[in-house]
Amino acid sequence: MVRLIVLSNPRMAQAFVDYMATLNVTIDIRYQQQQVELWLADDASEQLAHQELGKFLHNPNDPRYLAASWQSGRSDANITYRRTDTLATLRNQAGPLTFIVIAACVIVYLLMQLFGDDALMEILAYPADSSQYIQIWRWVTHAFLHFSLIHILFNLVWWWYLSGPLEKRLGTGKLLEITLLSAILSGYGQAVFSGHLFGGLSGVVYALMGYCWLSGERAPERGISLQRSLMVFAIVWLVAGYFDAFGILGMSVANVAHLGGLVVGLALAWWDTRPSKRS
Repeated sequence: MVRLIVLSNPRMAQAFVDYMATLNVTIDIRYQQQQVELWLADDASEQLAHQELGKFLHNPNDPRYLAASWQSGRSDANITYRRTDTLATLRNQAGPLTFIVIAACVIVYLLMQLFGDDALMEILAYPADSSQYIQIWRWVTHAFLHFSLIHILFNLVWWWYLSGPLEKRLGTGKLLEITLLSAILSGYGQAVFSGHLFGGLSGVVYALMGYCWLSGERAPERGISLQRSLMVFAIVWLVAGYFDAFGILGMSVANVAHLGGLVVGLALAWWDTRPSKRS
């Protein structure tokens, strides 16, 4: 048997299983804590299963999947749902690094409200010159600086949405790699363009967007993806920033950090999904 993917939504998993049954491909469902594993019974159908899985992940709401459930005669009664409290659900949907970054951003933001932006910028901002290069934390901690409630909420919602599933599926080490590289490189690009006075997690968020989207396109069996519509939204947001569309709202956007993070995420995803790596 071949394990195809791990999903967190049992209804979604059942829809794919029912659809594959209409193609005479048998897939078993196994429940592991709060996740659902899909196992292919016949190895000879592996190529077909991966092809169809990729299509399914790109558009799981396609009517053909719902129709397959009706055709198979299945209902939600066949699906095991587990009742859990909210905190347990949150813990199961993300790993330690996801929570650590959220906590760090919140704590820094609260300290900025208490002591002022300048006080925290003096300690955590990107290196202002070569004399600060040895303060290695600065290459990353600029990502924890946020200058408004909208700023931090926007970034943390996206961070949670993207980093949680990635960390659970690919591990804390992979999320740490993406976070550090994107923070350092996107920060460097922004510093060259506008100086060291900037901050925010958005460069890392864009890296995660690029990584999840391209990984889903090239290797859906890894179990992480980003809907194309959301990727289009990210690109539109990026382009709008370059045209200063948010200036009328009093928002200053770190456009180079966004672009740099996106490039880092795409490059890492391409490297991790190259044929030799997948084999």
